[in-house]
Amino acid sequence: MTELSYLSAAELSSVGTPTLWAVTIAGVLALLVLDFLVTRRPHEVKMREALGWSAFYIALPLAFGGWIWVRYGSELGVQYLTGYLVEKSLSVDNLFVFMLLLAAFAVPAVLAQRVLLYGIAGALVLRAVFIALGAAALQTLDFAFLLFAVILIATAVKLLRDALSGHQQEVDINKMRSVKLLRRVMPVVDEYQGTRMTVRQNGRRALTPFALVVVAVLATDVVFAVDSVPAVYGITEDPYLVFATNAFALLGLRALYFVLHAALSRLVHLSYGLAIILAFIGVKLGLHWAHGIWKGVPEIPTLASLGVIIGVLVVVTLTSLRATRSTEPDETQVASGRH
Repeated sequence: MTELSYLSAAELSSVGTPTLWAVTIAGVLALLVLDFLVTRRPHEVKMREALGWSAFYIALPLAFGGWIWVRYGSELGVQYLTGYLVEKSLSVDNLFVFMLLLAAFAVPAVLAQRVLLYGIAGALVLRAVFIALGAAALQTLDFAFLLFAVILIATAVKLLRDALSGHQQEVDINKMRSVKLLRRVMPVVDEYQGTRMTVRQNGRRALTPFALVVVAVLATDVVFAVDSVPAVYGITEDPYLVFATNAFALLGLRALYFVLHAALSRLVHLSYGLAIILAFIGVKLGLHWAHGIWKGVPEIPTLASLGVIIGVLVVVTLTSLRATRSTEPDETQVASGRH
């Protein structure tokens, strides 16, 4: 076993005891069940309701971060808060894609939150799988940190290229592989049938547009998990904290979507900011890998990472608002995901 492999296995410690894991997973499942109960009767979400749930889903992870800080010390507390901020930032990009998908599929306003909830549940399952794979890779592969660094830098380059070309603002459902595959397997009816995914038509089962949009959202979850999990592993190597930051960032997406629905179209520079953040974390991981071989290679402290991430997000938010301050959101675009 090489020196780096030994260090990776030794350093991959976790605060997650079996009891803590069990309580956390039970809590996440309980919150998901609560969300499904809230949306069991489809309805259009009003701003007051969305703000209330958003406040709850922001206060909960911050309170949990406070507990981590007090229970395990400031170092892990900073790691958790930085990881949560990274995941929350990436989740806003998820929301933008979800907004485009809901508009492309002409999802009725009363069904939007149920589509988002399926997407969140799917994302949680996928993140759990990727987190487990990431932990196994860090413990067994000498070059795992370098591999994660390459993934993040490649993703950053793609984000930047798409932002410059405007490609990230396009969604053509007819070209989506998941949708094309479903249409080959089963017929698809034209009208939504509430939250039903299949209906009987001419004596055989057919898919509804609701089923197509849910599958499309789940397919995008896979793409987001590929860069999201390595990004937070670049902040903390604790699998439990990685899971907690992902879970808390995702759980509040349903409500946050309706709060930021109109504002999302104004965050025109968000992709540039996320590209910078992912590239920065990629460099951080690369330096961490190199430090395991050559002790003279410097590492980037987590507190410095937190400062960089906050700084980038503040700058791109301000520049986005400045760039769009003379342009009011097009009402037809804002409403396109609601009809």
